Amino acid sequence: MPIRPEHLFLYPIDWPQLSQLVRFVRAKGRCEHCARPHGQRVFHLGDGRWWDRNRLCWRNGRGRRVGRPKENILIQGRWTPVVLACAHLNHDPSDSALRQLAALCQRCHMIYDGPEHRRRRWMNAHYQRALGDLFYGPYPMRGADWITPTPISMLDDSRSLYTQVR
Repeated sequence: MPIRPEHLFLYPIDWPQLSQLVRFVRAKGRCEHCARPHGQRVFHLGDGRWWDRNRLCWRNGRGRRVGRPKENILIQGRWTPVVLACAHLNHDPSDSALRQLAALCQRCHMIYDGPEHRRRRWMNAHYQRALGDLFYGPYPMRGADWITPTPISMLDDSRSLYTQVR
C-alpha cells in the first residue's frame, strides 16, 4: 500500500531501500508470520489454511504444516495473490529500526494491525463527538442524535463571561 502524502514526512528518506531489504533479503520473499510467498497466487480456505505449492503441503495461518483438509476444498477454497508489505510492529512509522519492521502478507498485516485500527476508529469517533460537545453539535450529522447539547444554564458562568466581553 502506498504511503499517504500527508504521512510521507514520517518515513526516512531511504524507506524504499529499507523496505526492500526487510522483504526480500531478510525475509527471502516470504511473509514472516505465515510464510506465504510474495508475488504468487495462493490457494487458501479462508480460515488461514493454505496450500504451499513449493513444499507441497498444507499450512495454517502461522506457516506450520497441517494435515490435509477434510472438507471439500473446491467449494470453500479460493485463489488470492500475495503481496508483501513492510510493517511497523510498534505502529510508529517514524521508528524504522530493523527490529521494529516485519515483512507481512496482506492477511497477516491486517490481522496484526486490527487492534490498532479499532483503537484509532474509536478515538476518531469520540474525537468527533467531543468536538460536537465543545461547539454544541450538530450531533445528528455525526450519527449521535441521542446526545443533546449541554444547556447554557448548566455551564459555569459562561453567559456572564460572554456579556462582560461585549
